[in-house]
Amino acid sequence: MTSHLMEARGATIRFGGLTAVDNVDMYVDVGEIVALIGPNGAGKTTYFNMLTGIYKPTEGDILFNGASIVGKAPHVIARQGISRTFQNIRLFPALSAIENVMIGRHMRTKTGALGALFKTPPARKEEQQIQADAEKWLAFVGLSGVANELASSLPYGAQRRLEIARALATEPQLICLDEPAAGMNPQETAELNLLVGRIRDAGVTVFLIEHDMKVVMEIAERIYVLDFGKLIAQGTPREVQNNPAVIEAYLGLGADALMAKHLDEGGDDA
Repeated sequence: MTSHLMEARGATIRFGGLTAVDNVDMYVDVGEIVALIGPNGAGKTTYFNMLTGIYKPTEGDILFNGASIVGKAPHVIARQGISRTFQNIRLFPALSAIENVMIGRHMRTKTGALGALFKTPPARKEEQQIQADAEKWLAFVGLSGVANELASSLPYGAQRRLEIARALATEPQLICLDEPAAGMNPQETAELNLLVGRIRDAGVTVFLIEHDMKVVMEIAERIYVLDFGKLIAQGTPREVQNNPAVIEAYLGLGADALMAKHLDEGGDDA
């Protein structure tokens, strides 16, 4: 049986008496763009936090390349090939754009502490390669012209793309994007859609949380829907768009036409 790139089996997490994610099964295969959607408080970011080692599931298992990653530290999971961005941007604001990306790339360095301290020839050579790789990823996300500008001085949409560049610099097999279109204007959102496609074309599988339904319907090949921590639907964009449980979860209504209008207009859910 062929294993999935990422697979959750009965993934559950409880905080005291609250079950934030409840017995969730889902998978992502190599080369896919998969979206995880649901109303606010549905458990989406909590699921990403389990997948990336910030939280440990109370029950169930999460597999990556066929091996369990439950209980592993976030930096270990990142080295295995899962990177992420965050719902609230987490850059180093006092560092330049290229320095932010180089930090992501440093995860793959081989130079030890002594080599870095004494700046040995191998360490200097590796640092030059790290900078070259960072420049490559800045160009990939369209930020070559701001490499030496402080991250804090960049426009909001550029900061979003910078965080994606830093995640890509870790050489992931799977990149998890937590609401990458949040706060973007229509032009920035359109550019993001193209960028996500280029990421997949570069050989990186994409798993994203997104509230902008227009983005989801345009770029996702499969969609999972959470509501109150439970998986209530999955399928293609059209299948999910027409699912009565999804309509009820988002709008509290059984009106297919209203849901279709909401999705067509790309409205954010509450």
